Amino acid sequence: MSKVIANTERLCLRTWDDARWAEFVRLTNTPAVMRWLGGVFSCQGMAAARERLDRYQRDHGFTFWAVERLEDSAMLGFCGLKRANAPGAEPLHGEIEIGWRLREDAWGQGYAREAATASLDLAFNRFGAQRVIALTAAGNAASQTLIKRLGMRHLPQHNYIDQRFPADAPPNPQVTFAITREEWAVQRASRL
Repeated sequence: MSKVIANTERLCLRTWDDARWAEFVRLTNTPAVMRWLGGVFSCQGMAAARERLDRYQRDHGFTFWAVERLEDSAMLGFCGLKRANAPGAEPLHGEIEIGWRLREDAWGQGYAREAATASLDLAFNRFGAQRVIALTAAGNAASQTLIKRLGMRHLPQHNYIDQRFPADAPPNPQVTFAITREEWAVQRASRL
């Protein structure tokens, strides 16, 4: 059974169940959404992704949670936290990483920022993070714009090639950003 992790003004972040996962796959495993993530996943690839997300929740108490709109319970995608583990980013392994993936018709409406803000609050206030990182493809300008709006700063010394993909594939190179607990507190205070 799915459990609510947090509510925001418009959104609910919750754990996964089979129905929510099936809807997430239907809405987000598309060429546009998966452009910077290596392309559309096979059924086996999506099953492996679900297993990883469930394992993160079980082992760490957090994962990339399902994001639903409160108004109508519509599945929008996911957002949340995990321990960094990308091949090629070994110096960052184990750090808390924020990530999101929303269906295409939910882009540009502030949902990702709202869910990411809630996820960063959880990282620092519930899970004790001292720093949170974000990893994205160098070509993914929209993702980088949101990362910067969250107050995260670029860490060029930690850019890397994700070894799951050829070096010249759209996911590469990956760029790294971070925000500390103190920097996040300043960001939050400036919005009040």
